[in-house]
This record gives sequence, structure tokens and C-alpha cells, in this order.
Amino acid sequence: MQFEQFYNRLSAVAKQPLFALDAHLKMAPLERVQYLQNYDYSAKNPKASAVLSLFYPKNGLAHLLLIVRSSYPGVHSSQIAFPGGKKEVEDVNLQQTALREANEEVGISLADIEIVKQWSDLYIPPSNFMVSAFMGIAQQPQNFVLQPDEVSGIIELSVAELLNDSLVQNVRMNTSYGSDISVPAFVINDHIVWGATAMILSEIKETFKSVF
Repeated sequence: MQFEQFYNRLSAVAKQPLFALDAHLKMAPLERVQYLQNYDYSAKNPKASAVLSLFYPKNGLAHLLLIVRSSYPGVHSSQIAFPGGKKEVEDVNLQQTALREANEEVGISLADIEIVKQWSDLYIPPSNFMVSAFMGIAQQPQNFVLQPDEVSGIIELSVAELLNDSLVQNVRMNTSYGSDISVPAFVINDHIVWGATAMILSEIKETFKSVF
């Protein structure tokens, strides 16, 4: 999809109602469904965090940025994710958290980014985070500078690829929910995108399908 065509439809994207649970369930592991349907998070006192789904032009086409997290002792080590992280005291709001973290992790210029939409919040049981996801747009091609302690690589996914249903497959994985279980995932050039990132991607995909 040409970036100009994508950019010209952003107002329609912004006006679309959130697909929320309907989209999340399409990419949720069976073991996680209970956390999506009428689950009371208050007793968990989840930590606030935010991520940025950044869209930008590359070779004239609209692309979305995903990162490969560095290996570290933690539940999200080496996973595919959106740039983002936990809310810090100095952050005015969660939108600022998403932008600050993206700046720190991949070196984007905050002045280049316009926030278009907030996606549905999503609870992540293994780390007890409540994630707020924001859609950002940059009108210029990006030169990413990775913070190696946090990011080992990036995936530049074209919007046309995202809308291709063949990316969605069931794969068998060892997860925090169990060993050798089947989970729905986006399989992108041998990268397996599952869990919260896949559920947010699903809402983005469903929104775009209703507009483009």
C-alpha cells in the first residue's frame, strides 16, 4: 500500500470504533481467554505501561515497526514487540510513556510523530502489566538507532503484508501458560509474533480492513 494512500485514510482510521475483545480473541492463546473476558484486574494492581505502533514510509510504501527484544532474564526476553515500556514518574501520561520509550529504544525523533489513535488496553498476566497502545505516524522515512541493551533488531512490516491473512498460523510453543501448546501467531519471515503483540496487531488489522 502506498504511504500517500495510507496517510490520506488516517482520519477514517481514527474514527473507527475499537474492535477490542473481538480482535484480541482471534489471536489469544486458549489459556489466556479467561483474562480477556470479564476478568477483574483490580486485585492484581497491574503496573501501567504503553507501547507505540509506529507507521512510516519506506520506499514509498506504508510500514509498521516491530522490535526484537534483547535477551535478558525476564518473561519477555527475545520476543517480538512494539517499542514501549513501563510508565515512569516523570511521564505526564501514557502517551508520553509510549513516545519516550520509543525514542529511547529505537531513536525516533519525538517531533516527527503524530498520535492518531489509542488502541484498546490489554492486560499481560505473566508480567502483570496493563498496556496502553497508541498509533503514531511519521511522514518521513525513519533512520532507527537501536539501544542494544533493549533491542537486538527490528522488523519493518508493510501494511500490505499485515493485511495478508496467510501470516496468521497456529504454532506450537513453550510459553508461561504451558509447554508445547498451540497458539495463534503472525509468522513474519521466521519470526513468531504472539501474545499481547499479536492481539494488538489483530485490532490494528481489523481496523484497517474496515477502512482500506
